[in-house]
Amino acid sequence: MTKEELMKKAIELSKENVANGGGPFGAVIATKEGEIIATGVNRVTSSNDPTAHAEVNAIRAAAARLGTFNLAGNVIYTSCEPCPMCLGAIYWARLDKIYYGNTKEDAKHIGFDDSFIYDELALDAADRKLPSESLLSNEAIAAFQKWTATENKIEY
Repeated sequence: MTKEELMKKAIELSKENVANGGGPFGAVIATKEGEIIATGVNRVTSSNDPTAHAEVNAIRAAAARLGTFNLAGNVIYTSCEPCPMCLGAIYWARLDKIYYGNTKEDAKHIGFDDSFIYDELALDAADRKLPSESLLSNEAIAAFQKWTATENKIEY
């Protein structure tokens, strides 16, 4: 499939999801040659899972299908510019490129405004609206020390 056909598939998924009571988001993960590996739609309300965005669902399905957490060599087509969570997941999955339809500004105009998260990420933890504080860091560091000393770990 061409990149335009793959984007049309992501858009089609987003429209079908609205018709089925879900959010207006769809995603397709494909090889660089245009073979679909996995798809995903927004299932936040149907699954009561705030992380069940289309991109995350597509990444989960692709990783399961390929049997790996590293999706390098593949690309994602998403009906909308990814939110901060999905963008992070795309980077962690090591996808090679993102193609998107609607922009984050388009999403903001229909009530999906992630700008406050982008704004929060730019702040020091102490200055964010969601209170956070370090707790038991002297104990927590033990897991990091154990990880560092492990010779047969699978790095990701």
